[in-house]
Amino acid sequence: MKSILGIGNALTDILAVLPDDTLLKKYNLPPGSMQHVDAPTGNKIWSDLKKIGVQYVAGGSAANTISATAILGMPSAFIGKVGDDELGSLFHSDQKQNGIRSIILKGTAASGRAMVFITAPNADRTFATYLGAALQLEPEDLKPEYFEGYEHDYLHLEGYLVQNQRLFRRAVEIGREHHMTISLDMASYNVVESNNAFLHDIVRNYVDIVFANETEAKAFTGLEPREALDEMASMCKIAAVKIGKSGSMVRSGEQYHFIEPWPGEAVDATGAGDTYAAGFLFALANGMPLEVCGQVGSALAAKVVEVIGTKIDIPRWKEVKKEIRRLMGVTDL
Repeated sequence: MKSILGIGNALTDILAVLPDDTLLKKYNLPPGSMQHVDAPTGNKIWSDLKKIGVQYVAGGSAANTISATAILGMPSAFIGKVGDDELGSLFHSDQKQNGIRSIILKGTAASGRAMVFITAPNADRTFATYLGAALQLEPEDLKPEYFEGYEHDYLHLEGYLVQNQRLFRRAVEIGREHHMTISLDMASYNVVESNNAFLHDIVRNYVDIVFANETEAKAFTGLEPREALDEMASMCKIAAVKIGKSGSMVRSGEQYHFIEPWPGEAVDATGAGDTYAAGFLFALANGMPLEVCGQVGSALAAKVVEVIGTKIDIPRWKEVKKEIRRLMGVTDL
C-alpha cells in the first residue's frame, strides 16, 4: 500500500461547548472562522474556557488526517514542531500511540494550541489559535532525507501552513521532486481570503488533490459550490467540495459525483473535513473509484461529528471500518 506524509501545525485542541456566543463576541471571533491570537490573548481565552469545562485532544488539521489514515492501516508519517512542555509531550505520545512515524521537532516557544468554541445550533466550530512553536517550523527544517522512501506516495498539507509561504513552497517543491501525489486541505475561508493569489499559484502548479468546504471554495473561486468545484477541478486532477449536512461533491476531469451524506448525529463538527480527507485518500491509495473515495470520506466524517473533538472512539471505529470494508469490497481492514 502507498504511504502518506503529512506536514502541518502540531497543535493541541482545547475544546469547549459554549452555552451561547458571549465569548465569541468578547474576543471578536466571527462564528466559523479561524483567528490567530498572541500568547497573552491565548492565555486569557484558555482561562475563560476552563471555567466552562474543556477537553484536551492532540489536533492540527494535517495531524488529524494522518492519525485517521494510520488507524485505517495506511503507513503514515507527520512532520511538525512543538515546545518543550506538557502539551508537546501529549501531542507526540498521541502520534506514537496511533502508530505514526513522527518527526517532531522542538521549538523555543510554547506548544501551539487551538481553542475550539463549539456552538449551537449546528455544532459549528470557531478557532482561536496560538501557533507558538508550530509557527517556528521553517523551510530549512524540511530536510530531503525526511522525504526518502516516499517516492510516488502521498504528501498531505494543511492550508494553515500558508502563514509561512516559504515553508509551504519548499514542501511542495520537495514533494514534486519525489513524484508524490500532493493533496491540500484549504483549512479556513479567512486563510484562503488572505492568501488567495498564493494558493492559486500552488494549486495550479503543484497540487493534485484539493479539499474545501463550501465557504473555502467560495473564498477561493468567488463561486457557489457546484461551480466552484468545476473551477478547482480545472486547476488540478481531483477536487472535492464538502457541503456540510448536504453531503459532498467530487470531480476529476469530466467525471463528477455527488456524495450523499452519511447518517450521523452531529454534536461537534471539529475534524469532519480532516477525517473526510483521510478516508478519501485511504480509498484512493487503494485504487478505489472516485465515487467510493468520496463515500469512504463521508462515512468517516459522519463518525467524528458524533463525538466532541477529533478522536473517534473504539466502538465507532469498529462500525465505520465495517462500512468501509463493504464500500471498498475488502476483508482485511
